[in-house]
Amino acid sequence: MLSFLKNLFRAGTPGWKRPARLEKVMDYRFSDPRLLKMALSHRSWVNNVTRGSRPPSNERLEFLGDSVMNAIITDTLYRRFPDCDEGELSKMKSLVVSAKVLIPCAALLDLGEYMLLSKSEEKSGGRTRPSILADAYEAMLGAVYLDGGYEAVRTLMKRTLIQIMDEILLDASLANYKSLLLEFTQSRGLGTPHYDVIRASGPEHRKAFVVAAIVRGEEWGRGAGGTKKEAEQACARAALENRGALLESG
Repeated sequence: MLSFLKNLFRAGTPGWKRPARLEKVMDYRFSDPRLLKMALSHRSWVNNVTRGSRPPSNERLEFLGDSVMNAIITDTLYRRFPDCDEGELSKMKSLVVSAKVLIPCAALLDLGEYMLLSKSEEKSGGRTRPSILADAYEAMLGAVYLDGGYEAVRTLMKRTLIQIMDEILLDASLANYKSLLLEFTQSRGLGTPHYDVIRASGPEHRKAFVVAAIVRGEEWGRGAGGTKKEAEQACARAALENRGALLESG
C-alpha cells in the first residue's frame, strides 16, 4: 500500500493519468512525471483544488521555459545569419518567439487536449484559448529543461518552433528579405549582395525609390518603396522569387 501511494505521488494527484501519447509526440519521456503534470496545470485548475495541499501551476515553468527558449532561438539565429547585426537579429527573434507563433507549436503537440483546467475555464473554450496554449508551450520547455537539460529542449524545439522558423521569417508581412538573400548568396559562394538606387522621385515628403539587388554584377531583382529600406526589402524579395529561393526555403 505504501509503495502504491509513493507511485501515485510521483505521477501526480489522484485522477491524473500520465499522457503517454503526448510524450510519444514529443519524442521525450520524463524521468520525473511531476514536471510534466506541472507544465499542464493551469492556474484555474490549481485554484479549484480543495483537498490536500494546493499543487503548483505552470506559471513558474512558463517563466523558465521562456528564458531557455529565447537563449536557444538567439543561438540559432546567430549561427544561421552570421552577417546580420544586432538590430536585425533582435527583430527576427521577436518574430520567432512571439505568442502567435507559439500557438501552432502548442498545436503540433496538441497541448490543449492535455491541459488541466477548471470546469468553467474548459467550458469557456480554454483548451483552444491562444494565451493558454502559448503559455503551456513555454511551460513544457521549462519542464523538459529541468528534467533533461538544455539539449533536450533544443531537440524538442527543432521538432516544433525551429521547424517552422523559416516559414515565419518568410511571412510577407514580417520577413527580413535582405537577411534571407544574404544567407542564400553566401551559402552558394556568391558573396554579399549590394543595392543600387535606380531612381528616386517625388517631393521630399513623398519620396519613391526604385532599387536593384546586384549579385556579382548581375541584377537579380528590383523593388520600389517609400524609403530606401523598404525598396531594398522589396527588391531582395524579388531577387529571391526570381531565383526560386522562397519556394526552396519554405
